[in-house]
Amino acid sequence: MLKVAFIVHRCGLEVNGGAEALCLQVAQQMSRHWRTEVLTTCALDYMSWANHYPVGTEIIDGVIVRRFAVDAPRDVESFNRLSSKLHQRQRDCSLNEQESWMRAQGPMSRGLEAFIASHRDEYDAFIFFTYIYATTYFLLPLVKQKAWLVPLAHDEWPIYFSMWERLFLLPRGLIFSTEEERDFLHKRFCNALPSGPVVGVGIEPPAITGPVAFRQQYKLTEPFLIYVGRVDASKGCGELFDYFCRLRQADSTPRKLVLIGREVMPIPRREDIIHLGFVDEQTKWNAMAACDWLVMPSRYESLSMVLLETWAAGRPAIVTSECTVLVGHCRKANAGLWYSNFEEFCTIISSVDDTTKGKMGQQGGAYVRTNYNWELVEQKYLDLQRLFSS
Repeated sequence: MLKVAFIVHRCGLEVNGGAEALCLQVAQQMSRHWRTEVLTTCALDYMSWANHYPVGTEIIDGVIVRRFAVDAPRDVESFNRLSSKLHQRQRDCSLNEQESWMRAQGPMSRGLEAFIASHRDEYDAFIFFTYIYATTYFLLPLVKQKAWLVPLAHDEWPIYFSMWERLFLLPRGLIFSTEEERDFLHKRFCNALPSGPVVGVGIEPPAITGPVAFRQQYKLTEPFLIYVGRVDASKGCGELFDYFCRLRQADSTPRKLVLIGREVMPIPRREDIIHLGFVDEQTKWNAMAACDWLVMPSRYESLSMVLLETWAAGRPAIVTSECTVLVGHCRKANAGLWYSNFEEFCTIISSVDDTTKGKMGQQGGAYVRTNYNWELVEQKYLDLQRLFSS
């Protein structure tokens, strides 16, 4: 049986992040066919990289997760100053400056590096998740002959550093999450990329969801919008709060905004904005099944598992027009609408009737079942394994 390592910057049941969740889920699914391990750091918080988990191994749903200490926590203020400086003169940055930025970005782990260097012959393949962290940039070159990269890339300013032009040529192949991500990367790198399939993720809703129970639990009698993810300005949450508050002033229809996820930026303290923080999976699915709309204001998405999960729960979505991946999903699924300003946001919410929303949710569910099931994902990874030893 093949032995495959999945490398990601942090991993754990408490980790609330798309790349991290995707990595663990794929490792778990592929453990049916391969001996899979996740190689990662002891970090939980993606801002500081402070060591949280103990060094060593943990078994999560049958998958060995090997954790190694982060060398030093990130100095966020210093990193932000460096980012601002290099962003302003990005075209002139030397490779040394770019790699200094990457070390400051982190997480750096000498233990993880030493493990991969000394055990690389024990694995048939190394699959790295997300391009932008030090765990990929500095460690993928150590095993480039056996490496595959799941970039999870989008149109953000760091992708235009010249250092990526070397890194993206090193792996055996790339594993894209959407057609839109693939097309963006081919454009960014002038089609000079290794080949690879569009794979995505499998979405597996629970057998039963409880929308009525969720509304009763949180005393939600009004229709509500839901946002699921890190409550962060970089995710578009500032604009979401602004639009929702203005909507409530302009439209007297009772409604609320429910937030699920960690608070990174201040949340307006209002009776119509409810922050639930981190909730268990069943509660999350119950909430998505109960919502009026999912709202996805993030401009920077390479897949969006939350969007797919909400459709699997049978509810429609509103997304920003600034994200080609989200708009692409909505077009193909015919299950979501997109806005480019407050007026369009307001018009969607106030003018689409319940019957149409229900139909959109059904279409979204069909799209997810057809394109994002684990049988399909597993087969695409299995199709790659003939290349592992070639």
